[in-house]
Amino acid sequence: MAFNGTWKVDRNENYEKFMETMGVNVMKRKLGAHDNLKITIQQDGNKFIVKESSNFRTIDIEFTLGVSFEYTLADGTELTGSWNLEGDKLVGTFTRKDNGKPLKAYREIVGDELVQTYVYEGVEAKRFFKKC
Repeated sequence: MAFNGTWKVDRNENYEKFMETMGVNVMKRKLGAHDNLKITIQQDGNKFIVKESSNFRTIDIEFTLGVSFEYTLADGTELTGSWNLEGDKLVGTFTRKDNGKPLKAYREIVGDELVQTYVYEGVEAKRFFKKC
């Protein structure tokens, strides 16, 4: 339940390099680094509703822990995978549909921030969110 609330991106760490490794073109990387992403998370037991709102799109994602679902990143990359709770951390294990390569994502509360970490082909990036 600690994830519940609305979170606005505050800063990024190695995010442009991550997007480059993902194959995002330079123009989309520049825009993506300043997308003003806001995430609203509602957890009810094992069910989550996540609303992502940015300069580029607004999308609602519903998932149940441990149940595979499909998701499309803002750049159009299609993924399939699931989120699981490991301790106090949400761990996402996804596979790109276009090339079959894995993408890991983590969400955890650190102090007063939501920290979202992505790992793809050995490149790690973090996005730090403040509660609104």
